[in-house]
Amino acid sequence: MTARVAITGLGALSALGNDVPTHLAGLRAGTVGIGETQGVDVSTMKTKISAEVRGFTPEEHFEPRQLGLLDRTSQFAVVVARQALADAGPALEGVPRHRAGAIFAASVGFHAVDDSYHKLYADKAPRPHPFTVPRAMPSGQVSHITMDLGIHGPSFSVASACSSASHAIGTAFHMIRSGMLDVAVSGGAESQLTYGMLKSWEALRVLAPNGCHPFSKDRAGLVIGEGGAAVVLENMDRAIARGATIHGELIGFGMSADGMDITAPDMASAADSMRFALEDAGFAPEQVDYVSAHGTATVLNDKTETAALRHVFGDHLARLPVSSSKSQYGHTMNASGALDLVTTVLALREGFLPPTMGFNEFDPECDIDCVPNAARNAPIEVAISSSFAFGGLNAVLALRRYNG
Repeated sequence: MTARVAITGLGALSALGNDVPTHLAGLRAGTVGIGETQGVDVSTMKTKISAEVRGFTPEEHFEPRQLGLLDRTSQFAVVVARQALADAGPALEGVPRHRAGAIFAASVGFHAVDDSYHKLYADKAPRPHPFTVPRAMPSGQVSHITMDLGIHGPSFSVASACSSASHAIGTAFHMIRSGMLDVAVSGGAESQLTYGMLKSWEALRVLAPNGCHPFSKDRAGLVIGEGGAAVVLENMDRAIARGATIHGELIGFGMSADGMDITAPDMASAADSMRFALEDAGFAPEQVDYVSAHGTATVLNDKTETAALRHVFGDHLARLPVSSSKSQYGHTMNASGALDLVTTVLALREGFLPPTMGFNEFDPECDIDCVPNAARNAPIEVAISSSFAFGGLNAVLALRRYNG
């Protein structure tokens, strides 16, 4: 027997705001959190824009002794996990130690790595910061979450590039649905906004010079963002019994691997992951009311994703809103699936379609209703949130509105 899975807590930190209410307000207002990069010297770079988290002061969240152990990515992760658990109320109360877990996206502590290289090669220091290794390790954020929240059950990190957070949340969903866990905190956080990583992305020639324009004919690449998001997933019966606020219900998870190319996406595999998520949820494509697209705004990704949507949804695509919130808060890489999921939960709960900002010109290869340039009120009952990563690792989450 499988359990239903409730979403009882939400946390978010993005270029739109430092908590869920301000993130939601930015989504509804069509705010674009992309601007000239302030935290890194970009004077020698061609690409000078990013989607930074503004007004985040680590000292407001952590004791001085903690900060030496926390990369910016881990700081974000702990803060959004705290937000989600606070929103969920006493979700961990009375749960046996082995039945509460934390599953998060893996992410390198890029700031710790960049700082250590600068000390060694630019400053000619004899050694880097003594805690460089724990600050940089990809599982650091989930370790800090377990310590901060007092979680002692199955906890680990999942690495699949831009699908990491979606894979993490999907894994947590499976663990609760199968009865392994009663409660899980899951999501992802990342900050790649360092000199070394921005130069590396620039070398790949996929960065947009002047803005993020998903599905628009003039799109010219992605915009790097930073941030994080977390959800508390809970056995539905338990959540109802304790009187929890239920933001939505996670109902399906689909995965696939392209097995083709390290950077180029594959239409058939992307379509498979969407189809698998719907099959897992027990819904037909015609029952879907909204798609939160991966929508990176690269020429190849957006037309491939549109073709995959056409393959899955057929004629229904003409009536199906599909938008990319990366146009507002950038591509947060390993965290993107978590931020996109929280955005989708808010859309379901509040009854609106998040916009695709920066849409300037129709592209016949992206012939979808991308909710251009302004949010729209709409009743949404069923939605999917898609992540299609470098290396062809795909993860799609299906969810529905909770109506009691």
